Amino acid sequence: MKVNRLLIVGALVAAFGFTSCQQDEEITTQDTVSESTLSRISELGFYNKNVEKVEGGYVVEGDIFLSEGDLTGAHNTKALRVGESEQYRTTNLVNAGTGRNITLSIDPTLPATYVTALDAAIARYNAENLTITMSRVSSGGDIYLEAAPKSARYLASAGFPTSNGNPHNNIKIATRYIGENPNQAWFATILAHEIGHCIGFRHTDYMDRSYSCGGSYANEGASTVGAVHIPGTPTTQDPNSWMLACIGSGQNRPFNSNDKTALNYLY
Repeated sequence: MKVNRLLIVGALVAAFGFTSCQQDEEITTQDTVSESTLSRISELGFYNKNVEKVEGGYVVEGDIFLSEGDLTGAHNTKALRVGESEQYRTTNLVNAGTGRNITLSIDPTLPATYVTALDAAIARYNAENLTITMSRVSSGGDIYLEAAPKSARYLASAGFPTSNGNPHNNIKIATRYIGENPNQAWFATILAHEIGHCIGFRHTDYMDRSYSCGGSYANEGASTVGAVHIPGTPTTQDPNSWMLACIGSGQNRPFNSNDKTALNYLY
């Protein structure tokens, strides 16, 4: 199976690092990042291979954006791990209160097929009857989807919620890898995954992405943004979760039962 990492089109992880990784293009962006920065990324609890330097910060694990402030600021470390393959959340979550609607808007210059996939991703969340709902608006969304720079070496990227309870406000899409007419179920899965990061989900295979991405065992260690096990999710491998670091080309991953447990526990 050809593996695509959501974030990096190389040998790392997240977009779906979703690190989205295509094995026909080997990328070694780590060479452009200083050793001190790589060490800090590791200290923060992220995989520090194939790190890509981007405007304002770095993309790690194929699809997670870390700003310069994330690397240098003080953090309240909170980690609770029970097994090695559960759903994980960050310390910061979206403040949903008794109910909150999160709006998403997309750059109108992107293909209409992207809008269709975004609507499908939104529908997946709304079908779960969560405390948070989602809707697409024409502009000014809480989360804005736009094209990534042409130099991007990932499929899509996003960050984590802010300390004031808001979702991360931006998802970048590498249009040169996604194309103008992508497989809709696959692309909806990618967007649902990135939205998952925006509302506080880390990768399901946070402690060992080898079973979803291939390669050797990789344990990221403690994290200062939080790597908190979500109760009720399994301590064994969950090969179909929408928040796995890597995804097969054209693969569709709707929420499985464990994903639904995680979503309903948090929201």
